Amino acid sequence: MSKEQLAIRDVQPDDLDALLELENRAFATDRLSRRSMRHWIKNEGCDFLVALLADQLVGYILIIYHRGTRLARMYSIAVDESQRGKGIARKLITAGEQHASEGGHFFLRLEVGAENHAAIRLYESLGYQSFGIYHDYYEDHTDAIRMQKRIRRFKATAQHTGMTWIRQTTPFTCGPAALMMAMQALSDSYIPSQEEEIRLWREATTIFMTSGHGGCHPVGLALAARARGFDVEVWLNKKGPLFVDSVRDANKKRVIELVHQDYVQAARQRQIPLHPTSVTQVELVRALDAGKIPLILISTFRMDGKKSPHWVAVSGYDEDCLYVHDPDPSEGSQSALDCQYLPIAREDFDKISLFGQSRLRTCVIVSAPH
Repeated sequence: MSKEQLAIRDVQPDDLDALLELENRAFATDRLSRRSMRHWIKNEGCDFLVALLADQLVGYILIIYHRGTRLARMYSIAVDESQRGKGIARKLITAGEQHASEGGHFFLRLEVGAENHAAIRLYESLGYQSFGIYHDYYEDHTDAIRMQKRIRRFKATAQHTGMTWIRQTTPFTCGPAALMMAMQALSDSYIPSQEEEIRLWREATTIFMTSGHGGCHPVGLALAARARGFDVEVWLNKKGPLFVDSVRDANKKRVIELVHQDYVQAARQRQIPLHPTSVTQVELVRALDAGKIPLILISTFRMDGKKSPHWVAVSGYDEDCLYVHDPDPSEGSQSALDCQYLPIAREDFDKISLFGQSRLRTCVIVSAPH
């Protein structure tokens, strides 16, 4: 097969029927449905490329992007069985990497069946490295190996904490889930649980926020961590009650103000350092180097288009990125391992870690118990 015979281009709506035929021939299980295919063909948050040989569609690659980060994921790749062994998959992957890299993404991740040795050898030959396993991942209950490649290369070695990812079990407990990740990483004796998640939320909540349950106050989270024996300090660049603008009712505003005042008073009594300024990336890196774990409040606007406050745990850094463990997988295709060590470019981090019109920036840094 000469290079001239194979053409790789962006998917087109008219490719739908051919893609479905290829999907049904290529996979016995875990097939993309017509609805899913149509969704991804129209979706702007992905690169969907097809390979044509003599005007016949013989392969495709679908790469999706995690909004707000520099992480790309190879969601699916298929080559017609009659055309395998001709290097089409390699060419599709190379083209997909180029698109993702040109779009500003640093890493490309994928899942591959643990028994699919040919595919694993292909990925390894292209520079992908295994970094985890996902048990019972496919419809037939087989495992998937997680692999990753840095598609934009820099002279840097990432510094990562060994942190177990914990998923929040309610829409309003991102703070407790992030705090449990930090405390478990810092102390072998700490045991997280759903009961503990709710208990932490009760200790740290602002009571009200928008039209639902309140999220967690940074000083409330710090007090909850101190009550469990951990050292903490808080950076907070805003004076006065937090999130008070998220409610309209005067009584709710008053409750939020009282909660804020109570937290601040309790923190001073317990001699928790409260820094009345924005935390810097230098301080975050210094904390990670010292074995501490920062919790950062971010705005989810750059991730999901919603202006919601959201707590994440900072899990590592290198020259180009800060990495976070996000306790809340977005709906749809994102897996748990996509939420671990999410790369956020240094130049984007200061924007994503501001919330609301008041440009709130806050951080809780958690240290191991004495």
